Amino acid sequence: MTDWITITSDALTAAIDPLGAELSSLKDGAGRELMTDADPAFWTGRAPLLFPVVGRCRDDHILIDGQAYPMPKHGFARRMTFTLTEHGTDHATLRLSDSAETRAAYPFAFALEIGFALTGATLEMAVALHNPGDAPLPASFGFHPAFAWPLPYGAARAAHHMVFDAPEPGLLTRITPEGYSTAPVRPTPVEGDTLPLADALFEDDALVWNPVASRALRYGPPEGPWLDIGWDAPRLGVWTKPGARYVCVEPWHGLADPEDFAGDFREKPGVFQVPPGEIWRCAMRVGVVG
Repeated sequence: MTDWITITSDALTAAIDPLGAELSSLKDGAGRELMTDADPAFWTGRAPLLFPVVGRCRDDHILIDGQAYPMPKHGFARRMTFTLTEHGTDHATLRLSDSAETRAAYPFAFALEIGFALTGATLEMAVALHNPGDAPLPASFGFHPAFAWPLPYGAARAAHHMVFDAPEPGLLTRITPEGYSTAPVRPTPVEGDTLPLADALFEDDALVWNPVASRALRYGPPEGPWLDIGWDAPRLGVWTKPGARYVCVEPWHGLADPEDFAGDFREKPGVFQVPPGEIWRCAMRVGVVG
């Protein structure tokens, strides 16, 4: 096991595992854990980075110029060790670059960096995807952090809800039992801008907004404290396994393959392309309020 990398501010402490550059712990100033307990009875993940795909690909392969390449659900970055390139008291940056191993599944040159920075009671996570090649780089990306449910402030699990920064009346995309996505067909469980959390919501897998109108939400009990969670992604997944002590808030720049998709990876819904020599960026934040 590789030692976790720790960063601190006056209000938060974060720990990052170089395996997957995974945010593995986020504690408040009193040492209370704000993330999942990673109980193996449910899910041992904590906050995997989803790259170069989000969700499942058709038959666990992607097709590039007529050739099939093996691609696991949510991609390979979460299973690979990142290199620490910068580390200070309140910040750290980690990097994953292409190799013979990655090119066997994803035949492109790339460098994926993620920076973690604490300012007071807020953690910022900033992603930079570099294309050092001479052709466009197709990719998807997603965050997948699992926060404690209930939060460690004494409120009952059933009292927790999410309040979006905009109404979310639209239909949700459904994830099939095989892991593929459908057109938006699932009625929204959001009441105006508020989602009361309950295990029954997740009996048919994640809630998926495609698109999501909001760019932030507050998570917690009505009386607080809350987690203030923000993102710049066009899609959002919220997921847990019924009975687990976590709930994931997942901003996505990608999506599982549609049920009927069989085309080239570049044509997959949610795939963007980074021009040669350029950098694609995205970010997510989480802070404690109240």
